[in-house]
Amino acid sequence: MKRKIKVVVWGLGSMGSGICNMILGKKGFIIVGAIDLDPKKAGKKLYETLKIEKNEDNDCIITDRPEQVIKKGFADVCILATASFTKVVFPLIKMAAEAGMDIVTTAEEMSYPKALDPELSEEMDKIAKENKVSILGTGVNPGFIMDLMVIALTGVCDNVEDITVTRVNDLACFGKAVMVEQGIGLKPEEFIEGVKTDKVAGHVGFLQSFGMFEEAFNVKFDNIKQEKEAIVTNVSRSTDIVSVDPGDVAGCRQLGYANLGEKKFVVMEHPQQIRPELENVDTGDYISIKGSPKIDLQIKPEIPGGIATVAICVNMIPLVMNSTPGLKTMLDLPVPRAIIGDVRDLVEDR
Repeated sequence: MKRKIKVVVWGLGSMGSGICNMILGKKGFIIVGAIDLDPKKAGKKLYETLKIEKNEDNDCIITDRPEQVIKKGFADVCILATASFTKVVFPLIKMAAEAGMDIVTTAEEMSYPKALDPELSEEMDKIAKENKVSILGTGVNPGFIMDLMVIALTGVCDNVEDITVTRVNDLACFGKAVMVEQGIGLKPEEFIEGVKTDKVAGHVGFLQSFGMFEEAFNVKFDNIKQEKEAIVTNVSRSTDIVSVDPGDVAGCRQLGYANLGEKKFVVMEHPQQIRPELENVDTGDYISIKGSPKIDLQIKPEIPGGIATVAICVNMIPLVMNSTPGLKTMLDLPVPRAIIGDVRDLVEDR
């Protein structure tokens, strides 16, 4: 029997903790390291923080000093669940890559980092190849539902005239960082000011999805635009992280457009909010491809963002480990699939 796949998880918020739990529910993994700066977590055993029964796969001590576990020979894979932006996670990625670890990150901009950070992307690719590791950013969106799945559906099309993608989702399962990015809890005027100053990021990922489309279709878009609008609640709403009163911002409706020449080719609509059902809003994912043939796909309710992001990060681990070294996107790797058997049987010897 092959040895277990050794994993370090960096960041134990909502997504990182979920990733730990999913990894520990699969055969063939062991979490050998966990990193979090929260003093309430650092120094504790991982199983204590996750509130699960102790075993050999979850018995590591959470550290707030990355160098204790990000070092050569310590782990096969590092899962990064810390931030959304390439520039923020780059130093962490560099450290893990130079320690010889393959990397999967939830950072939205890392789903297609060339869109905003081409020079950093080149540097990451170089670092990955020098250290014979692979780096992937992924998630439910960007990384799957509004880009990769759309691209896959066009594989049965003779021609494509335009694409409209809508994702109506519930943010209640996400942590504090996402709530801040979406401006949840702000007053409408604070939201407007936050959009102007970039303190309200909204959905991080449209530009990355557009970049993935451009590569997949071998085109260059014109007149790429984004708009952000506050979703103001009429009722009280709350999650484990945040509570909002009537008149407060409960989410962000984001729109994205990209032209081919003078013609609008891709339209994206992404209203995200906490507890949409409290105002009778149904969640769902909708893909409409006008072409030959015409394709309309509806998934109702939405593919849940929390569990789906956790799952795709974990499920991509063996595919990343089997990949050639370098900076990867979801376009570069095999079709995602669930890990059902022992993960060790899926990993090739490098």
